[in-house]
Amino acid sequence: MKDLIAYCGLDCEKCDARIATVTGDDALRERTSKLWSELNQAEILPEAINCMGCRVEGVKFAYCEEMCSIRKCAQKKGYSTCGDCPEVKSCSDLAMIIGNNAEARANLCL
Repeated sequence: MKDLIAYCGLDCEKCDARIATVTGDDALRERTSKLWSELNQAEILPEAINCMGCRVEGVKFAYCEEMCSIRKCAQKKGYSTCGDCPEVKSCSDLAMIIGNNAEARANLCL
């Protein structure tokens, strides 16, 4: 599995935070912070939009590094992704992502 597939199956390579970080695109950071602030009903500043990917070395978006229960669980259990977990199909933390994102499900080989 490629390194830029997150623990949850999302493709970090397609994430606007990673794209903005890699390309230094401040306009994309601004758009992403506005969208993510609206979606999460919390202020997310453009300078917070920095990430190299969930499973690779480098800077992480604060939520992903510090608060993501999916990432914490997979790391604790030593899994490359949630696709390695025998409980993947019944996981309540992962349900919203794999229930609404066919690409994430496919990336986890479900």
